[in-house]
Amino acid sequence: MTGLATCRDTTFAGLPACELALPAGDRLVVALHGAHVLSWASGGQERLYLSPQSVMDGQAAIRGGVPVCFPQFNQRGPLADRLPKHGFARNVAWQADAAQLSDDHARLTLRLKDNAQTRQWWPQAFEAELHIDLSPGELQITLGVHNTDAQPLAFSGALHTYMAVPDVTQATLQGLGGQPEWDSLTDTHVTAADTIRFDAEFDRVYEAAPNPMTLNQTLQISQSPSWANTVVWNPAQDLCKRLADMPDDGWRHMLCVEAAQVYAPITLPAGGRWAGWQRLSLYA
Repeated sequence: MTGLATCRDTTFAGLPACELALPAGDRLVVALHGAHVLSWASGGQERLYLSPQSVMDGQAAIRGGVPVCFPQFNQRGPLADRLPKHGFARNVAWQADAAQLSDDHARLTLRLKDNAQTRQWWPQAFEAELHIDLSPGELQITLGVHNTDAQPLAFSGALHTYMAVPDVTQATLQGLGGQPEWDSLTDTHVTAADTIRFDAEFDRVYEAAPNPMTLNQTLQISQSPSWANTVVWNPAQDLCKRLADMPDDGWRHMLCVEAAQVYAPITLPAGGRWAGWQRLSLYA
């Protein structure tokens, strides 16, 4: 295949979005709402799970794809009583820059600055940016945070990626073996197994491993050291039935593997910057 990568404005379920496409066939769709990556097709198949029952009203968080959790993870943090679950970044509109395109690479940057809406939740001046880098067989998403305030900025968060799997009960995740593991369902701390399997509800936080993880021997997942944790989650059947924006069998076709900052917030001084990425690569 020859020619340049392309970026075009489009809509997805009525939401304004951008579509990146490479001559080799890789394709990505990201909504401006939440800077939310909705789809990544590579190697002839969709690699992300997006719930067909997700609410696409430009207000609610989208279920699936890659939600950006910022400035808090879940409801952990000093402003947990004021901020929405997983923060507000996934619930508001971002602005897209002009894409940078070549024959085998596309980069799109989306930006979010504090405004009257964000200051209702969080009295903090900031700039956040999400860089999306698409290459043949590879997707890298980088969250950047700039403290534009005169006071320190403390935040936690995650790239809450929903991986598509044929059947999670047959899935394997490798690469976290030996890492400290906290099971949030039982509040127990153990050392992670070399191969992790999924036969029940699963919600665990790991100390991030120095080397990439492998999902089903088909997808390699890595993250920058600036994310301290990796979160692995699957709701299983009973919880999934209670999630209004998921089909009853949706749990079977997804596994969240998240680059995250869960326990200790990152603190930036006035003018300080931070960046953290997650990279997904087809297993060679």
